[in-house]
Amino acid sequence: MKKIILTGDRPTGRLHIGHYVGSLKKRVELQNSGNYDEIYIEIADAQALTDNADNPEKIRQNVIEIVLDYLACGIDPSKTNIFVQSAVPELTELTFYYLNLVTVSRLERNPTVKDEIKLRGFQTSIPAGFLIYPVSQAADITAFKATTVPVGEDQLPMIEQTKEIVKSFNNTYGNTLVKPEALLPENETCSRLPGLDGNAKMSKSLGNCIYLSDSKEVIEKKIMSMFTDPTHLKISDPGHTENNPVFTYLDAFCKDEHFTKYLPEYKNLDELKDHYRKGGLGDMKIKRFLNDVMQDTIGPIREKRNYWEKHIPEVYQIIKEGTNKARQKAIQTTNEVKAAMGINYFEDENWIKEQQEKFNQE
Repeated sequence: MKKIILTGDRPTGRLHIGHYVGSLKKRVELQNSGNYDEIYIEIADAQALTDNADNPEKIRQNVIEIVLDYLACGIDPSKTNIFVQSAVPELTELTFYYLNLVTVSRLERNPTVKDEIKLRGFQTSIPAGFLIYPVSQAADITAFKATTVPVGEDQLPMIEQTKEIVKSFNNTYGNTLVKPEALLPENETCSRLPGLDGNAKMSKSLGNCIYLSDSKEVIEKKIMSMFTDPTHLKISDPGHTENNPVFTYLDAFCKDEHFTKYLPEYKNLDELKDHYRKGGLGDMKIKRFLNDVMQDTIGPIREKRNYWEKHIPEVYQIIKEGTNKARQKAIQTTNEVKAAMGINYFEDENWIKEQQEKFNQE
């Protein structure tokens, strides 16, 4: 069986450093590993409309932004198919079939859906399209027969629901769909970075992000205003590194060579943390070091993005070709699904013969 990856993002805004450490960096590594036969990255515009139906222009304007971030981070169109969800109508068709295999109560119990509903304040006014989000994701995953889905820990309930749908479909109609497995970030810190404001989640909607496209000046300004340890009032005070976003970001991004380059009085992050905990180390010094680390990390990405921003027609062609390839794969799977369900009437030459024989016998 082929080893296939499916992953993607909702085009609701530019991608930020949480996306980078949580998924983008790993996607590039997987792409270049040579261990996978096919890789698909979905721009999930149709899913983004489930809670942005009144503002489709927001989605339209961010499709190219997302692709620019992909290319800037090292996604290679010769190895990875980047495609637009809404341009593959077979995904909607599969969603419709799978809805018959899932109950409303099961969807309402999905922890990820519950959290997202609370975050958006839907309460009793939940858009139906948003509620069936997990079914749509199952359609995306199974359409490409993905064996591996790189996700954060918060998305595990979505993968579990996909597995349930695959099991139900295969038990009902025969072994047709492939059961996927989640691939979690190796570094637990990278699974979800906190916001600059100390909020548990870095989020585009909350505006507490460092974007991959941010300028050098903007990054520095954001880092210098970051939330730290509220009990660390004086330099001499002992500080806490746990639940301190500055140190969480250093856990995710800094390497020993950064200390050699920018903070040679410390060998590594452990030494820096020990000093902070004991007292005598100011927040501004830590933030300046983090700024150096982030500039080193984002600078090359921003430079590549600037190149692609000057070649938008080429970016358009990349998306178009990737979408065409993705649709061919989805068509093949949808045909197999319909054949298994027995609703491939005009592709099944025996169907009309069976119908005639039935009436002849009567």
